[in-house]
Amino acid sequence: MTTKITDGEMKLMEIIWERGEIRSGELAGLAFERLGWKKSTVYTLLKKLSNKGVISSRQSVITPNVSREEALSERSGEVLSSGYRGSLPMFLTAFLQKSRLSAEEARELKRLIDEYTEDGDEK
Repeated sequence: MTTKITDGEMKLMEIIWERGEIRSGELAGLAFERLGWKKSTVYTLLKKLSNKGVISSRQSVITPNVSREEALSERSGEVLSSGYRGSLPMFLTAFLQKSRLSAEEARELKRLIDEYTEDGDEK
């Protein structure tokens, strides 16, 4: 995916991902319940998501073309590029100045770093 999904679009996509596929009318109802959005707002966002290729719509059934993981990966790359000059250490330093990691979170991060480190054993 190379198309930026806005914050509002992400909120709607969370409902779509939760369901896998969903009728547009049902989606509008859920968006109203959860987000307080009018039907016109939902349909406007659906049109934008469709134009970006993020979703498909056939006979009023909405299906995601992009996984949550793909969208989050792209968003995290955008944050690193725009706010931290592409530096993961700079991002982590800024993050850790505001909150502490639990021992379990630290172990998981160490495991992930080991797993994804470029040392010739690429996975």
